Amino acid sequence: MSRAHQVLASNNDLPIRSNQPVHSGKVRSVYWLTEADSRRLIAEKGYDVAADTPLAIMVISDRISAFECIWKGQGGMDGVPGKGAALNAISNHWFKLFREQGLADSHILDIPHPLVWIVQKARPVMIEAICRHYITGSMWRAYSQGERNFCGIELPDGLEKDQRLPELLITPSTKGILKGIPGVPEADDVNVSRADIENNYASFKFRNSEDITVYEKLLSEGFAVISDALAAIGQIFVDTKFEFGYVTDKRGDEKLIYMDEVGTPDSSRIWDAASYANGEIVENSKEGFRQLLLNYFPDPDILLDKNRMPERTALARDTELPQAVMMAVSDTYTGIAEKITGQKVTLSEDPKAEIIAILAEQYNLIK
Repeated sequence: MSRAHQVLASNNDLPIRSNQPVHSGKVRSVYWLTEADSRRLIAEKGYDVAADTPLAIMVISDRISAFECIWKGQGGMDGVPGKGAALNAISNHWFKLFREQGLADSHILDIPHPLVWIVQKARPVMIEAICRHYITGSMWRAYSQGERNFCGIELPDGLEKDQRLPELLITPSTKGILKGIPGVPEADDVNVSRADIENNYASFKFRNSEDITVYEKLLSEGFAVISDALAAIGQIFVDTKFEFGYVTDKRGDEKLIYMDEVGTPDSSRIWDAASYANGEIVENSKEGFRQLLLNYFPDPDILLDKNRMPERTALARDTELPQAVMMAVSDTYTGIAEKITGQKVTLSEDPKAEIIAILAEQYNLIK
């Protein structure tokens, strides 16, 4: 039986009360609440934020993107069953652990439904904070072609593919197009060094230069917390992306928090430890889906060459992957979520109707 009905593919058409356009990304949609609803919820629910903080409803879909395209399956399966709930559950688990261990808060204030977060507006730091414990992926490709300097860090000769690095490397890149920074091209996702950030901290939206050290501390401590927890369940935390922003709490104190998602199969590489010890890489992350796509198409170069983007877009639009492929990806996501959280990922029978009912009855946010 098809599980297409259990997939939340379109998440930008919910009747949530808002006077702004819905902001829809590849996977999440954000509904900014009216000022009246934000203030009401902060008062009713006792959220630890300033009374005038804008709030949003963030709804995650089950869509899957890879190589900058959205992919779908046969039989109307426009996403991966359980993927959204798995991603949210994993992020929720790590954010809670960070709070309990005294690292930092996140942008999440409330979790009304497995696919929904109520979040506070943060002032984002304009850095995608990538950290790596193993040399693989794009870093290995560049290294194998002779590159040794990564974001101002010099790597030694003689490293091998998928090898553990001597220490955790922080290799940040720009989040969005930043202008007027010497030596940094005006393009999204450009690698930058610590010196670039220090010399232009205001352009990266840091409050002061001291907060660069705070962000690096939160980065390495967050990585260690996840890495240790994954090691305990036989998994290796290979690399990941963190995002940070500033918020103001009830007392008027400004603080740096974790944003977006954290430690998920979409934002990280996670390997099976026993397989790695035997010289084999078994992916428990989206990287497995990327490899599957590269093997599925006769001309995988379309997926890798940015100059062939029109062909790639057409390929994704015109391809319906077998349902068995989508269900294998579902098993990867729900399987790793259940390992991490110790809880079963339950698939909604009608996710959209459930979300609308909860937001109407418990939050009074439906038009």
